[in-house]
Amino acid sequence: MTRRCDLMGTLPLSGQRKSHAENKTKRKFRPNLCNVTLMSDVLGKKVRLRVSARALKTVEHRGGLDAYLVKAKNDQLSADCLKLKREILKAQAAPKAA
Repeated sequence: MTRRCDLMGTLPLSGQRKSHAENKTKRKFRPNLCNVTLMSDVLGKKVRLRVSARALKTVEHRGGLDAYLVKAKNDQLSADCLKLKREILKAQAAPKAA
């Protein structure tokens, strides 16, 4: 399993550790991934995701999982999140048609 955020698509970055003597050593900057369960208000079900701490703050800022997924770009989301986004959009469109 890749160390990738399901919502933002954040991947590990590579860089260099620099000592006081300016010696350079390769290192990785890994995203702070957390296993969380988020609630979808529109669908009324819980969803388990592996997201970064930054993405979790963004979800809270935007007003929940549904609002975040509707506004998110498709190329950032994982396959599971894309499926969830389609379900949410379909559920939101159903009351308007009725």
